[in-house]
Amino acid sequence: MVEAYRPQNYKQALELMGEERVVPFAGGTDLMVKSGGLSGCAVELDCPAMFIGHLEELKKVEADENCIRIGAACTYAQILENRSVPGILKTAVLRLATPAIRNAGTIGGNICSASPAGDTLPVLYALDASVVLESVNDTRTLPIREFITGPGETFIKNIELLKEVVIPNKNFDAVFYRKVGTGVVNSLSKVSFTGLAVIEEGAVSGIRVSFGAVGPTVVRSKKIEDHITGKNLLEIKKMVPQLARSYSALIDPLDDQRSTACYRKSVSLRLLEHFLRNVLK
Repeated sequence: MVEAYRPQNYKQALELMGEERVVPFAGGTDLMVKSGGLSGCAVELDCPAMFIGHLEELKKVEADENCIRIGAACTYAQILENRSVPGILKTAVLRLATPAIRNAGTIGGNICSASPAGDTLPVLYALDASVVLESVNDTRTLPIREFITGPGETFIKNIELLKEVVIPNKNFDAVFYRKVGTGVVNSLSKVSFTGLAVIEEGAVSGIRVSFGAVGPTVVRSKKIEDHITGKNLLEIKKMVPQLARSYSALIDPLDDQRSTACYRKSVSLRLLEHFLRNVLK
């Protein structure tokens, strides 16, 4: 049997985090898989669990002129229902698992699981999202690209909770997301791609490209994006082979039960080419 806590409020949750080692969870969709709870066996954890899915401070979605803040315990279903959430994030969420999972799973869980195939992660990277981490005595904010350090690894401390994800407001003229899996939903990504761009007078004044499930973490290169920025659309189309080579050097997928490294790299570069040739216009 697993010992578990259900704090009465957010302050008590932070205090518990500071007093002893606990595993916080809200939807528990990933935790149940990792701990054996969906295999017919009893859930096994090496420390107490702490349920935080009921805490209002973690379930808010707030928007102002600068950004949108999404609480870590907001379910995917809540995200789909909220008008303030960027459309491309909703697109990624809609292709994530089944309605039952979307009703329980949370954006905070997807971030903290730090899976290379995490469905929301490439979109959050492309949107320049940050995470807010809080303990009893401190609050800090990290860009998501710095927060996630490897497969299943993050910079969160044992005494901290992920409170919310912050997405700066930004309008894009070209928006493209694609998830490639065994099925449209119900499966982990073999590859996912996000492309965003601002186009002014026939030239790209800003571009963001990210790939999921093709490396230890999401692949995004500010250096390559800066190289593209300022070029007109015709120039960019001529640069596609060069840009594909540049991204190919960064994409380092694995062979696993879902797909091969060769397939993942090939599909990733085809999605990049489609975005640059057909979506940018």
